[in-house]
Amino acid sequence: MAGEIPDLHAEVRTGTGKGAARQARRNGMVPGIVFGGDADPLPINIPFNALLKRLKAGRFKSTLFNLKVEGHDDVRVICRDVQRDVVKDLPTHLDLMRLRRTSKINLFIPVEFLNEEEAPGIKKGGVLTVIRPEVELIVTAGDIPEKITVDLAGMEIGDTATISMVDLPQGAKPTIDRDFVIANISAPSGLRAADDEDEGEGEEVAADEVPATEQEGDDE
Repeated sequence: MAGEIPDLHAEVRTGTGKGAARQARRNGMVPGIVFGGDADPLPINIPFNALLKRLKAGRFKSTLFNLKVEGHDDVRVICRDVQRDVVKDLPTHLDLMRLRRTSKINLFIPVEFLNEEEAPGIKKGGVLTVIRPEVELIVTAGDIPEKITVDLAGMEIGDTATISMVDLPQGAKPTIDRDFVIANISAPSGLRAADDEDEGEGEEVAADEVPATEQEGDDE
């Protein structure tokens, strides 16, 4: 289960319709609706500044929230839509969906790397380059992993860690239908520079040899 599900605070919105929604916006709130599950739709207001901060942080629609509304039990929700002002691009309304424990959702799960000190490639001076610090998975709402782990033991310089190497939690699967790279161990910058110089010298030698051979053929 995920260790930290962020709270999303809201209040019940009294009244419905455009008039109540406009009044909420004048009061510095963003109107919204909570639907789904076994309960009736619940009109809510969320503080504008708090919502804008969440939106700017990114991945708002793929984050599971613990919705806290005074007078109601906490419920897990995920955003299904955020309506925005066409001119200012600021949020004007949002739809939140209640989740059952069996609901399937897309979430970004953090990646933890194990045994970095045991990787031969890193012992030789290689550098761990993380391509995906998080991986988007399809998971069950009642069984969300806190993280997935990648074991670096035995990895050499030039080796890559892909999603197929990861033991995913039961019922979870990647949203990308291919074996994508999560991280790799690359050569240290000094070694890469030396290799480039060696390749360059090899090309120069070859270039010098060609005219000489051609010249000998002309003399004959």
